[in-house]
Amino acid sequence: MTGLKSIINTLSTEDQQKFINYLQQKNKRYDTKNVQLFKLLATSNNDSKTICKQLYKTEKSNAYHALRKRLFQSLIDFTANKNLEDENSIDMQIVKYILASRTFLLQKNYEIAYKILNKAERLADEHLLFAIRNEIYHTKIQYTSNYPKINLEALIVKQKENQEKHRLEDELNVVYAKLKSILNNINHQGHVIDFEAELERILKEHHIKLDTSLSFKSLYQILAIANISASITTKYYKIERFVLKSYDLLKQKKQTDKQLFYQIEIVYIIANTLFRNRKFESSLLYIKELEQLMHLKKGKYYKNFILKKTLIEALNLNYSDKQNEAIALIENLTDQKHDDIETLLGLRLSCFMFYFQNADFIKAKSILAKFYHTDNWYTERGGIDWIIKKNLSELLLYIELQEDDLFYSRLKSFRKRYTNYLKEKGQTRILQFLKFAEQYYISPQTAVTHDFKKTLETTFEWVTVYKEDIFVISFYAWLKNKTERGNLYKTTLQLLNV
Repeated sequence: MTGLKSIINTLSTEDQQKFINYLQQKNKRYDTKNVQLFKLLATSNNDSKTICKQLYKTEKSNAYHALRKRLFQSLIDFTANKNLEDENSIDMQIVKYILASRTFLLQKNYEIAYKILNKAERLADEHLLFAIRNEIYHTKIQYTSNYPKINLEALIVKQKENQEKHRLEDELNVVYAKLKSILNNINHQGHVIDFEAELERILKEHHIKLDTSLSFKSLYQILAIANISASITTKYYKIERFVLKSYDLLKQKKQTDKQLFYQIEIVYIIANTLFRNRKFESSLLYIKELEQLMHLKKGKYYKNFILKKTLIEALNLNYSDKQNEAIALIENLTDQKHDDIETLLGLRLSCFMFYFQNADFIKAKSILAKFYHTDNWYTERGGIDWIIKKNLSELLLYIELQEDDLFYSRLKSFRKRYTNYLKEKGQTRILQFLKFAEQYYISPQTAVTHDFKKTLETTFEWVTVYKEDIFVISFYAWLKNKTERGNLYKTTLQLLNV
């Protein structure tokens, strides 16, 4: 049922109607229930027993299970046919040109054959289809002796250039996969690895330079690699110039529907990078561009990116002194189901943070109640950094609500589970932060003393606040606010605008 539901959730409203029409055309009997089942799955979150009873007046039925299997197969067939019509239409058209040209070549009709191959080459070049373009050059070269108008040497040069681009794209694909695997070890399994050293080693191993002129997809992969590096080190200021310069280069290339998915990914990376560097107005401008791209091709990728776009927009609004707008934007999404679990978890934790900064602790606790899985479950899906932020947020809430048992129980559990990891990763500031938080909880009056303030400032001294991670400052703002007895949200914004 989960697999069936997840496929249906990816369909736009228009595609859902097309699928219903597709089913109705296939149905040979008037009593087929596949359309009913599809509509129930598309419009409700009922479980299998409830839906089975709605269709067959019983909670268990072999006919229901058979119906589900047939609907699943119909969805696969519909999706495959749709992709053949849309996504691969250019590929199929070029392949048809190549096949037709080869027929004319065998018939010695060289003039027509090479005209068709030229048209195929232009299309393949526009859509960066290196493998297909190689087939075109292969065919052209094979028959050059029969058609003297062709410059063989020029053709060989073009073929070699294309092969190099294809090789580079393949190499980058391997590099990207390796780095994602390393990221998984760091982020989801808690392994401590020198990511920057690994990045340099793998790029050198594959003879790749970050300033190489690349295809659309390859350029996205390099930006994604840079983004991974920044997410590990939290040094987004180091990649901003490179990311923006790369996108400027990208926009000089021909824009095609084939490249839309990667363009959306890149614009999201830029918006996120600018947000993490506290350039909120600039980030919001790229979010507008992101939304415009999401609506292209009849909103084909809208569902894929709606949570990411909403999360980054809400975060920008929150730190731009527009917290009410940020809350209004995301609070209705926290109960939604989506395949992008990692971003959904980010939305929920951000909503918790907004409520907490606004001193609305009851609503914050209601968000916390949604996190009912184990730490291992969340680590696998959201990453170890997410679970640490979640646990720290939880501890601060228990302090504000003065829930002694829960605070000390969670504090003991956190220290036992994460102390060694944080020390190995060089994140001892988190352990120091908890010491201050515990000290405040035991004796709140000490927070306003000169000694407490002085110790706090020296302990959390950083080179420059502009280079410090925005979320690290947000946690520190809670302690800082306790020494001033002010408004947490205003204290946070003041620290970020020093």
